[in-house]
Amino acid sequence: MALLEERQDEMIEIRRYLHAHPELSFQESETAAYIAKWYEGKKALVQTEVGNGHAVVVTIKGGKPGKTIALRGDFDALPITEEADVPFKSENQGVMHACGHDAHTAYLLVLADCLIQLQDEIPGTIKIIHQHAEEKPPGGAKSILATGILDDVGTIFGIHIFPNKPAGEISYRSGFAMAGRTYFKLKIQGVGGHGSSPHKANDAIVAASHFVTAVQTVISRRLNPFDIGVVTIGSFDGKGTFNVIKDSVELEGDVRYMTDETQEMLEREIKKIVKGIETLFGVTSELTYTADYPPLCNDPAVTEQAISYLEKGKGDYLTRISESELLSGSEDFAYYLEKIPGSFFYIGCEPKGIEEAYFNHHPKFTIDEDCLIVAAKSVGEIVCGYFGI
Repeated sequence: MALLEERQDEMIEIRRYLHAHPELSFQESETAAYIAKWYEGKKALVQTEVGNGHAVVVTIKGGKPGKTIALRGDFDALPITEEADVPFKSENQGVMHACGHDAHTAYLLVLADCLIQLQDEIPGTIKIIHQHAEEKPPGGAKSILATGILDDVGTIFGIHIFPNKPAGEISYRSGFAMAGRTYFKLKIQGVGGHGSSPHKANDAIVAASHFVTAVQTVISRRLNPFDIGVVTIGSFDGKGTFNVIKDSVELEGDVRYMTDETQEMLEREIKKIVKGIETLFGVTSELTYTADYPPLCNDPAVTEQAISYLEKGKGDYLTRISESELLSGSEDFAYYLEKIPGSFFYIGCEPKGIEEAYFNHHPKFTIDEDCLIVAAKSVGEIVCGYFGI
């Protein structure tokens, strides 16, 4: 804790540098190089270009044998033009750290360095996962797991900052905590024609409009009222000429769910509706249905144990530990939790002195940088508790 306190300003400096130099998912070569350089000369194994992108995995071997745990922080940015009025504003036009991954990387770099300094006292191994491409499916997590580099990891932890709570407050949730997400694209092919002769055509817009309406019945009439699911049509590309019947239309949408069982039901019912639209309107269709990230499910035992460490050792950096509501956002940390018992926590970062904070992914998103020391100390406390030191 003392080492981390001494380097709080350094965390802020790193975060501001990364914020000014954001890179999009799968394009984070400079950020990855910055991370790799950080570990030069340090007593740790550094592996770069892990998985399907620019991930950096750092292995810290303790001075005594024992269990292996992993800590993960992501470092990609978003295709957003920054509107926040900060002196370290993004220098890359149209790209912004609007989700806080710069903060995730900054705290984890300093925490890892402190753990390296204390590694002789650690009875086990710590793997630091600096992950690329969390924001863009298929993401980086699944590919990192596929390399086998984490096969020896027994427990994994991650955090995300959110401005819905002040710095100093940590929230958690056992079991299913964040939604899974599926992307779909549907092309409906009819027969084009003149608006004066609809009987000689087969209107794709009419068929697609019925799909938009019918697909909502999956939520209202097929989903158990006690379960959670959302179907959104985000794009309906049917623009044409006012007196011409469109021969084809493309729709794109988003499906959210809290359990694997709900995902399977939603997919099955949506595909049935597509088949019904084909039969009803005599059209053909092409459906792309891709499950991006699974629901995030925290291991209850690991979560309870981690929270107990924080409650027992709670310092003045923590003002409150609360149970989180279910979150409908998705996160590819879920892939790690499918293979490795672990937990994903939320760190408050609400800026001081404002009435309502801009949420993640907003062009005016800002944070209270006190969240960096809170993240570092809380994760550090969990590590110490896990290893019994």
